[in-house]
Amino acid sequence: MGACGCSSNFFQKGSSLPNLRILIAGGGTGGHIIPALAVARELVARYSAEVLFVGTSRGMESRLVPAAGFPLHLIEVGQLKNVSLTTRLHTLMDLPRSILACRRLILDFNPGAVFGVGGYASGPAMAAAIWLRVPTMAFEPNAMPGLANRLVGKHVQAAAVNFPTAATWFRNCEITGIPVRPEFFALHPPTNSAPHLLIFGGSQGARIFNEHLPQILPDLLDAVPGLTVLHQSGARNLDQTKSAYTATGADPARWQVEPFLDDMPTRFAEADLVMARSGASSVAELAAAAKPSLLVPFAAAADEHQKRNAEAMVAAGAAVMLEEPALNVPGRLLESLTSLLTDPNKLATMASAARMQAHPAAAERIADRLAKLATKD
Repeated sequence: MGACGCSSNFFQKGSSLPNLRILIAGGGTGGHIIPALAVARELVARYSAEVLFVGTSRGMESRLVPAAGFPLHLIEVGQLKNVSLTTRLHTLMDLPRSILACRRLILDFNPGAVFGVGGYASGPAMAAAIWLRVPTMAFEPNAMPGLANRLVGKHVQAAAVNFPTAATWFRNCEITGIPVRPEFFALHPPTNSAPHLLIFGGSQGARIFNEHLPQILPDLLDAVPGLTVLHQSGARNLDQTKSAYTATGADPARWQVEPFLDDMPTRFAEADLVMARSGASSVAELAAAAKPSLLVPFAAAADEHQKRNAEAMVAAGAAVMLEEPALNVPGRLLESLTSLLTDPNKLATMASAARMQAHPAAAERIADRLAKLATKD
Protein backbone atom coordinates (compact mmCIF):
# COMPACT_ATOMS: atom_id res chain seq x y z
CA MET A 1 0.00 0.00 0.00
CA GLY A 2 1.19 3.49 -0.71
CA ALA A 3 0.66 6.67 1.29
CA CYS A 4 -1.18 9.93 0.90
CA GLY A 5 -0.25 13.02 2.87
CA CYS A 6 3.06 13.93 4.38
CA SER A 7 5.73 11.64 5.80
CA SER A 8 5.70 10.93 9.53
CA ASN A 9 9.49 10.65 9.98
CA PHE A 10 9.67 13.88 11.95
CA PHE A 11 11.40 13.16 15.26
CA GLN A 12 14.28 10.89 16.14
CA LYS A 13 13.52 7.85 18.25
CA GLY A 14 14.09 8.47 21.93
CA SER A 15 13.64 12.25 21.74
CA SER A 16 11.74 13.83 24.59
CA LEU A 17 9.12 16.48 24.04
CA PRO A 18 8.39 18.58 27.13
CA ASN A 19 4.83 18.26 28.42
CA LEU A 20 3.62 16.26 25.42
CA ARG A 21 0.10 15.10 26.23
CA ILE A 22 -2.08 12.98 23.97
CA LEU A 23 -5.71 12.07 24.60
CA ILE A 24 -6.75 8.81 22.94
CA ALA A 25 -10.50 8.43 22.50
CA GLY A 26 -12.60 5.42 21.60
CA GLY A 27 -12.49 1.65 21.76
CA GLY A 28 -15.31 -0.81 22.08
CA THR A 29 -13.65 -3.69 20.22
CA GLY A 30 -10.13 -5.05 20.22
CA GLY A 31 -9.72 -3.87 16.64
CA HIS A 32 -9.85 -0.30 17.92
CA ILE A 33 -8.22 -0.45 21.34
CA ILE A 34 -5.29 -2.86 20.72
CA PRO A 35 -3.74 -0.67 17.99
CA ALA A 36 -4.40 2.39 20.17
CA LEU A 37 -2.42 0.81 23.01
CA ALA A 38 0.46 0.07 20.64
CA VAL A 39 0.53 3.74 19.62
CA ALA A 40 0.35 4.83 23.26
CA ARG A 41 3.38 2.70 24.12
CA GLU A 42 5.32 4.25 21.24
CA LEU A 43 4.40 7.75 22.40
CA VAL A 44 5.75 6.99 25.86
CA ALA A 45 8.88 5.20 24.61
CA ARG A 46 9.81 7.72 21.93
CA TYR A 47 8.67 11.01 23.43
CA SER A 48 8.02 10.44 27.15
CA ALA A 49 4.46 11.50 26.45
CA GLU A 50 1.65 11.57 28.98
CA VAL A 51 -1.26 9.59 27.55
CA LEU A 52 -4.85 9.56 28.79
CA PHE A 53 -7.57 7.31 27.35
CA VAL A 54 -11.27 8.14 27.27
CA GLY A 55 -13.76 5.32 26.73
CA THR A 56 -16.83 3.61 28.09
CA SER A 57 -17.40 0.90 30.65
CA ARG A 58 -18.92 -1.39 27.98
CA GLY A 59 -15.91 -1.49 25.69
CA MET A 60 -12.78 -3.64 25.91
CA GLU A 61 -10.84 -0.53 26.90
CA SER A 62 -12.32 -0.79 30.41
CA ARG A 63 -10.20 -3.92 30.91
CA LEU A 64 -7.26 -3.56 28.53
CA VAL A 65 -6.26 0.05 29.17
CA PRO A 66 -5.80 -0.20 32.97
CA ALA A 67 -4.07 -3.57 32.49
CA ALA A 68 -1.57 -1.84 30.19
CA GLY A 69 -0.85 0.78 32.85
CA PHE A 70 -2.59 3.76 31.26
CA PRO A 71 -5.21 5.97 32.94
CA LEU A 72 -8.75 5.72 31.58
CA HIS A 73 -11.55 8.27 31.94
CA LEU A 74 -15.01 6.79 31.42
CA ILE A 75 -17.92 8.64 29.86
CA GLU A 76 -21.53 7.60 29.26
CA VAL A 77 -22.38 7.29 25.59
CA GLY A 78 -24.67 4.84 23.85
CA GLN A 79 -24.79 3.16 20.46
CA LEU A 80 -26.23 4.49 17.25
CA LYS A 81 -25.63 1.57 14.92
CA ASN A 82 -27.39 -1.82 14.90
CA VAL A 83 -29.65 -0.91 17.83
CA SER A 84 -33.35 -0.30 18.34
CA LEU A 85 -34.95 3.04 17.60
CA THR A 86 -35.48 3.58 21.34
CA THR A 87 -31.78 3.06 22.09
CA ARG A 88 -30.81 5.33 19.21
CA LEU A 89 -33.08 8.12 20.49
CA HIS A 90 -31.65 7.81 24.00
CA THR A 91 -28.13 8.04 22.58
CA LEU A 92 -28.98 11.13 20.56
CA MET A 93 -30.52 12.77 23.64
CA ASP A 94 -27.43 11.94 25.74
CA LEU A 95 -24.93 13.00 23.09
CA PRO A 96 -24.73 16.70 24.09
CA ARG A 97 -23.97 15.64 27.67
CA SER A 98 -21.22 13.31 26.43
CA ILE A 99 -19.67 16.06 24.33
CA LEU A 100 -19.72 18.48 27.28
CA ALA A 101 -18.08 15.85 29.50
CA CYS A 102 -15.32 15.42 26.93
CA ARG A 103 -14.95 19.18 26.63
CA ARG A 104 -14.33 19.45 30.38
CA LEU A 105 -11.84 16.59 30.21
CA ILE A 106 -9.92 18.20 27.37
CA LEU A 107 -9.78 21.54 29.19
CA ASP A 108 -8.49 19.80 32.33
CA PHE A 109 -5.95 17.55 30.62
CA ASN A 110 -4.88 20.11 28.00
CA PRO A 111 -3.65 17.65 25.35
CA GLY A 112 -1.57 18.73 22.40
CA ALA A 113 -3.69 16.47 20.20
CA VAL A 114 -6.69 14.15 20.42
CA PHE A 115 -6.41 10.78 18.69
CA GLY A 116 -9.77 9.21 17.79
CA VAL A 117 -9.63 5.48 17.16
CA GLY A 118 -13.33 4.90 16.47
CA GLY A 119 -15.92 3.33 18.73
CA TYR A 120 -18.42 4.67 21.25
CA ALA A 121 -16.36 7.39 22.93
CA SER A 122 -14.52 8.57 19.85
CA GLY A 123 -17.34 10.70 18.41
CA PRO A 124 -18.03 12.88 21.48
CA ALA A 125 -14.32 13.36 22.25
CA MET A 126 -13.43 14.28 18.69
CA ALA A 127 -16.42 16.63 18.46
CA ALA A 128 -15.33 18.35 21.67
CA ALA A 129 -11.74 18.67 20.42
CA ILE A 130 -12.88 20.16 17.11
CA TRP A 131 -15.12 22.56 19.06
CA LEU A 132 -12.12 23.66 21.18
CA ARG A 133 -9.80 23.80 18.14
CA VAL A 134 -7.49 21.18 19.60
CA PRO A 135 -5.59 19.33 16.83
CA THR A 136 -7.27 16.02 16.00
CA MET A 137 -6.14 12.85 14.27
CA ALA A 138 -8.39 9.94 13.33
CA PHE A 139 -7.41 6.29 13.04
CA GLU A 140 -9.46 3.92 10.91
CA PRO A 141 -8.47 0.24 10.73
CA ASN A 142 -11.31 -0.88 8.44
CA ALA A 143 -11.89 -0.46 4.73
CA MET A 144 -15.24 1.19 5.55
CA PRO A 145 -14.95 3.78 8.35
CA GLY A 146 -17.29 3.54 11.30
CA LEU A 147 -19.96 6.15 11.97
CA ALA A 148 -17.87 8.23 14.39
CA ASN A 149 -14.99 8.54 11.93
CA ARG A 150 -17.28 9.24 8.99
CA LEU A 151 -18.82 12.15 10.89
CA VAL A 152 -15.50 13.79 11.85
CA GLY A 153 -13.35 12.68 8.90
CA LYS A 154 -13.45 15.96 6.98
CA HIS A 155 -12.90 18.06 10.11
CA VAL A 156 -9.74 16.44 11.50
CA GLN A 157 -6.25 17.77 10.90
CA ALA A 158 -4.80 14.34 10.08
CA ALA A 159 -5.77 10.70 9.69
CA ALA A 160 -4.15 7.26 9.60
CA VAL A 161 -5.82 4.37 7.79
CA ASN A 162 -5.12 0.77 6.88
CA PHE A 163 -6.90 0.49 3.53
CA PRO A 164 -6.64 2.97 0.63
CA THR A 165 -10.42 2.82 0.19
CA ALA A 166 -10.88 4.46 3.61
CA ALA A 167 -8.62 7.41 2.78
CA THR A 168 -11.32 9.26 0.83
CA TRP A 169 -13.29 9.85 4.03
CA PHE A 170 -10.54 11.93 5.69
CA ARG A 171 -8.47 15.07 5.35
CA ASN A 172 -4.66 14.89 5.28
CA CYS A 173 -4.66 11.11 5.32
CA GLU A 174 -1.73 8.70 5.44
CA ILE A 175 -1.93 4.95 4.87
CA THR A 176 0.04 3.72 7.87
CA GLY A 177 -1.47 0.29 8.41
CA ILE A 178 -2.45 -1.23 11.74
CA PRO A 179 0.08 -1.80 14.52
CA VAL A 180 0.87 -5.53 14.70
CA ARG A 181 3.21 -7.40 17.04
CA PRO A 182 6.73 -7.69 15.56
CA GLU A 183 6.65 -11.47 15.92
CA PHE A 184 4.20 -11.73 13.03
CA PHE A 185 6.67 -10.09 10.65
CA ALA A 186 9.47 -12.50 11.61
CA LEU A 187 7.65 -15.68 10.57
CA HIS A 188 9.03 -18.01 7.90
CA PRO A 189 6.98 -20.15 5.49
CA PRO A 190 5.86 -23.46 7.01
CA THR A 191 8.09 -26.48 6.52
CA ASN A 192 5.34 -29.07 7.01
CA SER A 193 5.55 -32.16 4.82
CA ALA A 194 1.73 -32.07 4.62
CA PRO A 195 -0.64 -29.08 4.61
CA HIS A 196 -1.94 -27.60 7.85
CA LEU A 197 -5.18 -25.60 8.19
CA LEU A 198 -5.75 -23.11 11.00
CA ILE A 199 -9.39 -22.20 11.69
CA PHE A 200 -9.53 -19.04 13.76
CA GLY A 201 -12.75 -17.29 14.68
CA GLY A 202 -11.37 -14.64 17.03
CA SER A 203 -10.92 -14.86 20.79
CA GLN A 204 -14.56 -15.93 21.29
CA GLY A 205 -14.60 -18.30 18.34
CA ALA A 206 -17.08 -18.19 15.48
CA ARG A 207 -20.24 -20.27 15.88
CA ILE A 208 -20.69 -20.64 12.14
CA PHE A 209 -17.18 -22.15 11.87
CA ASN A 210 -17.91 -24.50 14.77
CA GLU A 211 -21.07 -25.71 13.06
CA HIS A 212 -19.84 -26.15 9.48
CA LEU A 213 -16.28 -27.45 9.75
CA PRO A 214 -17.16 -30.75 11.46
CA GLN A 215 -19.75 -31.39 8.72
CA ILE A 216 -17.10 -31.42 6.00
CA LEU A 217 -14.14 -32.75 7.99
CA PRO A 218 -14.11 -36.39 6.75
CA ASP A 219 -14.42 -35.36 3.11
CA LEU A 220 -11.80 -32.63 3.54
CA LEU A 221 -9.29 -35.03 5.10
CA ASP A 222 -9.94 -37.52 2.28
CA ALA A 223 -9.48 -34.85 -0.38
CA VAL A 224 -6.24 -33.40 1.02
CA PRO A 225 -3.68 -36.13 1.81
CA GLY A 226 -1.95 -35.69 5.16
CA LEU A 227 -3.94 -32.57 6.07
CA THR A 228 -4.06 -31.59 9.76
CA VAL A 229 -6.55 -29.12 11.22
CA LEU A 230 -6.33 -26.86 14.27
CA HIS A 231 -9.68 -25.27 15.15
CA GLN A 232 -10.01 -22.50 17.73
CA SER A 233 -13.60 -22.76 18.93
CA GLY A 234 -13.90 -20.29 21.81
CA ALA A 235 -14.28 -21.40 25.41
CA ARG A 236 -18.09 -21.40 25.45
CA ASN A 237 -18.37 -23.74 22.48
CA LEU A 238 -15.43 -26.03 23.17
CA ASP A 239 -17.31 -29.13 24.31
CA GLN A 240 -19.96 -28.93 21.62
CA THR A 241 -17.43 -28.38 18.84
CA LYS A 242 -15.10 -31.12 20.04
CA SER A 243 -18.02 -33.53 20.28
CA ALA A 244 -19.05 -32.69 16.72
CA TYR A 245 -15.52 -33.40 15.49
CA THR A 246 -15.39 -36.68 17.43
CA ALA A 247 -18.76 -37.77 16.02
CA THR A 248 -17.39 -37.60 12.47
CA GLY A 249 -15.16 -40.60 13.16
CA ALA A 250 -12.20 -38.76 11.58
CA ASP A 251 -8.71 -39.74 12.73
CA PRO A 252 -8.16 -37.69 15.95
CA ALA A 253 -4.45 -37.45 15.13
CA ARG A 254 -5.38 -35.18 12.21
CA TRP A 255 -7.55 -32.64 14.02
CA GLN A 256 -7.38 -30.60 17.21
CA VAL A 257 -9.95 -28.29 18.81
CA GLU A 258 -8.79 -25.69 21.33
CA PRO A 259 -10.80 -23.05 23.22
CA PHE A 260 -8.19 -20.32 22.87
CA LEU A 261 -4.77 -20.00 21.24
CA ASP A 262 -2.23 -18.04 23.25
CA ASP A 263 0.77 -17.97 20.90
CA MET A 264 -0.82 -16.80 17.68
CA PRO A 265 2.45 -16.04 15.83
CA THR A 266 3.55 -19.66 16.31
CA ARG A 267 0.13 -20.94 15.22
CA PHE A 268 0.24 -18.75 12.12
CA ALA A 269 3.77 -19.95 11.33
CA GLU A 270 2.62 -23.57 11.23
CA ALA A 271 -0.36 -22.90 8.95
CA ASP A 272 -0.39 -23.21 5.18
CA LEU A 273 -3.87 -21.65 5.09
CA VAL A 274 -5.91 -19.71 7.66
CA MET A 275 -9.70 -19.66 7.68
CA ALA A 276 -10.76 -16.57 9.64
CA ARG A 277 -13.11 -13.68 10.12
CA SER A 278 -12.05 -10.43 8.50
CA GLY A 279 -11.86 -7.99 11.39
CA ALA A 280 -9.21 -5.32 10.92
CA SER A 281 -6.71 -6.76 13.40
CA SER A 282 -7.03 -10.29 12.00
CA VAL A 283 -6.49 -9.05 8.45
CA ALA A 284 -3.45 -7.02 9.55
CA GLU A 285 -1.94 -10.06 11.28
CA LEU A 286 -2.52 -12.22 8.21
CA ALA A 287 -0.74 -9.63 6.08
CA ALA A 288 2.18 -9.30 8.49
CA ALA A 289 2.55 -13.09 8.67
CA ALA A 290 2.21 -13.42 4.87
CA LYS A 291 -0.57 -15.97 5.27
CA PRO A 292 -3.06 -16.90 2.53
CA SER A 293 -6.57 -16.95 3.91
CA LEU A 294 -10.15 -17.97 3.36
CA LEU A 295 -12.10 -15.09 4.87
CA VAL A 296 -15.71 -15.33 6.06
CA PRO A 297 -16.90 -11.84 7.06
CA PHE A 298 -19.17 -11.54 10.08
CA ALA A 299 -22.50 -10.72 8.43
CA ALA A 300 -23.75 -8.54 11.30
CA ALA A 301 -20.68 -6.30 11.43
CA ALA A 302 -21.58 -2.60 11.36
CA ASP A 303 -21.50 -1.00 7.90
CA GLU A 304 -20.42 -4.37 6.48
CA HIS A 305 -16.87 -3.39 7.41
CA GLN A 306 -15.67 -6.99 7.63
CA LYS A 307 -16.94 -7.63 4.11
CA ARG A 308 -15.14 -4.52 2.87
CA ASN A 309 -11.92 -5.67 4.58
CA ALA A 310 -12.20 -9.08 2.95
CA GLU A 311 -12.92 -7.56 -0.46
CA ALA A 312 -9.75 -5.48 -0.19
CA MET A 313 -7.67 -8.57 0.55
CA VAL A 314 -9.32 -10.46 -2.31
CA ALA A 315 -8.61 -7.57 -4.68
CA ALA A 316 -4.96 -7.71 -3.62
CA GLY A 317 -4.83 -11.43 -4.40
CA ALA A 318 -4.15 -12.33 -0.77
CA ALA A 319 -7.42 -14.07 0.12
CA VAL A 320 -10.54 -15.84 -1.02
CA MET A 321 -13.85 -14.70 0.46
CA LEU A 322 -16.94 -16.72 1.29
CA GLU A 323 -19.91 -14.86 2.70
CA GLU A 324 -21.86 -16.58 5.46
CA PRO A 325 -24.80 -17.72 3.28
CA ALA A 326 -22.34 -19.56 1.02
CA LEU A 327 -21.47 -21.89 3.87
CA ASN A 328 -25.02 -23.25 3.67
CA VAL A 329 -24.60 -24.20 0.00
CA PRO A 330 -23.75 -27.93 -0.08
CA GLY A 331 -20.14 -28.50 -1.08
CA ARG A 332 -19.17 -24.82 -1.34
CA LEU A 333 -16.94 -24.66 1.75
CA LEU A 334 -15.41 -28.07 1.01
CA GLU A 335 -14.66 -27.06 -2.57
CA SER A 336 -13.06 -23.74 -1.52
CA LEU A 337 -10.80 -25.30 1.11
CA THR A 338 -9.84 -28.26 -1.06
CA SER A 339 -8.95 -26.15 -4.08
CA LEU A 340 -6.65 -23.97 -1.97
CA LEU A 341 -5.03 -26.68 0.13
CA THR A 342 -4.18 -28.81 -2.92
CA ASP A 343 -2.58 -25.94 -4.85
CA PRO A 344 0.78 -24.99 -3.25
CA ASN A 345 1.58 -22.54 -6.03
CA LYS A 346 -1.68 -20.69 -5.44
CA LEU A 347 -0.99 -20.52 -1.70
CA ALA A 348 2.52 -19.18 -2.32
CA THR A 349 1.19 -16.48 -4.64
CA MET A 350 -1.44 -15.47 -2.08
CA ALA A 351 1.21 -15.39 0.67
CA SER A 352 3.34 -12.98 -1.34
CA ALA A 353 0.32 -10.79 -2.02
CA ALA A 354 -0.58 -10.78 1.69
CA ARG A 355 2.89 -9.59 2.66
CA MET A 356 2.53 -6.68 0.22
CA GLN A 357 -0.39 -5.44 2.35
CA ALA A 358 1.70 -5.35 5.56
CA HIS A 359 3.03 -2.28 7.37
CA PRO A 360 5.94 -3.15 9.70
CA ALA A 361 6.27 0.29 11.37
CA ALA A 362 2.64 1.35 11.75
CA ALA A 363 2.75 2.24 15.46
CA GLU A 364 5.94 4.27 15.06
CA ARG A 365 4.60 6.18 12.07
CA ILE A 366 1.34 7.02 13.81
CA ALA A 367 3.12 8.09 17.02
CA ASP A 368 5.50 10.30 15.05
CA ARG A 369 2.64 11.96 13.23
CA LEU A 370 0.74 12.57 16.45
CA ALA A 371 3.81 14.12 18.08
CA LYS A 372 4.29 16.39 15.08
CA LEU A 373 0.63 17.39 15.13
CA ALA A 374 0.68 18.08 18.88
CA THR A 375 3.79 20.29 18.72
CA LYS A 376 2.97 22.17 15.55
CA ASP A 377 2.97 25.94 16.03
